[in-house]
Amino acid sequence: MPILNPFSFLLFFILSTCCVPNLSNATSRAPNRMLALVQNQPLVLKYHKGTLLKGNITLHLLWYGTFTSTQRSILIDFVQSLASTSSSPTPSSVSSWWRTTESYRGGSCTLVVGSQTLDGNYSLGKSLNTDKLLALASKANYEPHVVHVIMTSADVVVEDFCMNQCGTHGWGKRNDGQRVAYAWVGNPITQCPGQCAWPFHQPIYGPQTPPLVAPNVDVGVDGMVINLATVLAGLVTNPFEDGYYQGPASAPLEAVSACTGIFGKGAYPGYPGNVLVDKTTGASYNAVGVRGRKFLLPAMWDPLSSSCKTMV
Repeated sequence: MPILNPFSFLLFFILSTCCVPNLSNATSRAPNRMLALVQNQPLVLKYHKGTLLKGNITLHLLWYGTFTSTQRSILIDFVQSLASTSSSPTPSSVSSWWRTTESYRGGSCTLVVGSQTLDGNYSLGKSLNTDKLLALASKANYEPHVVHVIMTSADVVVEDFCMNQCGTHGWGKRNDGQRVAYAWVGNPITQCPGQCAWPFHQPIYGPQTPPLVAPNVDVGVDGMVINLATVLAGLVTNPFEDGYYQGPASAPLEAVSACTGIFGKGAYPGYPGNVLVDKTTGASYNAVGVRGRKFLLPAMWDPLSSSCKTMV
């Protein structure tokens, strides 16, 4: 399902060969945050009795386009922070955010970084539609307990990016019947920072509160962290459109997209809520990851309290 610009998501379909999955089902989106700031209906995500992703899940990362080593390290540190434990050399409060997913049926889900592929030559061009995204996802052979995550750089135009979504997760079925899950997020800094990098950029409409200072000094990539967090939470709690969500399966509100626009207590439309501020840099954050890296993470729906749970 798409992350609606703060928020909508794109999906993958597969070319028909005996070994390539047929990824024909779009699942969840990272919503355009400015499209989904207010939820008037009761916030209850219903469990639809489907399979969730639990246990150890490996994320194979595809960097499509031009990313600096610093940009890659920010996103990799975020993913690695999700699995950090109290016994780790550098304990991570990001992992406590992720542990909310344990309250969804089936126990814990541990995400680890697997292989990384750099496609700096834009093998399918700088304009990608769903079929091309699916072709990228289909390059790898099937592996159980693996999710392929495609990240596109700021100069790559992706179908429906910014219009309805900032990233997405979805699934497809291989010819051998195996179900395959995937995810995509893009860097919005040149195309739609007011939609997909809020609250680190002035919104294009709505209340014009001053933007927050990005904790890693990269508005686009710090926005990608928020969208990746949204996608991954939706991915493990509603991977095949029959997990936890509210609304229609084709456009569901999921673990984080149901709480869009909320980053701290006291949030309201156009105001992300009370968050922590670094006294030296003025950067806003609410979680600390491995190597002391700071992140701003969105609220996640907590099944135990039936409410959006914030870090601060």
